[in-house]
Amino acid sequence: MFGLFLLQGYTSFAQLKTYQFEQIDSLQKVAKRNVVVFIHTDWCKYCQTMQNTTFKNDDSIKMLNEKYYLVDLNAEERQNIIFNGFTFRYKPTGTNTGIHELAEQLGMFDKKISYPSLCFLNADNEIIFQYPEYITSNVLIKILKQLNP
Repeated sequence: MFGLFLLQGYTSFAQLKTYQFEQIDSLQKVAKRNVVVFIHTDWCKYCQTMQNTTFKNDDSIKMLNEKYYLVDLNAEERQNIIFNGFTFRYKPTGTNTGIHELAEQLGMFDKKISYPSLCFLNADNEIIFQYPEYITSNVLIKILKQLNP
């Protein structure tokens, strides 16, 4: 009885598949898909909430795993990232602060970046849609269905 209470509302234990930017070119050769880039930081409470709700929803997981490649991008990543034939680097903006060039390229919306942000790319790595704020699983699913019916 106690175990059922704990699992109520969590019908499966599906795992969300995430990929690195360096894998996308190879994956696209196997199966063409749109790419969803989740741009976040470690200190952003809305980012953490989104990771624990939106990306834990069974319907979101199913749709993302079946029809998209999801890339998790920490905007403060310090490692170089090679993507689409370019090398993107971390840019310090202060003593202990900075932003990754790729997060800037994909997350800028109206000349600013906010966290969390989602950037949707087509199979040719072109931006087709950006969503610069927290998003619920219901809204994410609607967007995913529109971008890939």
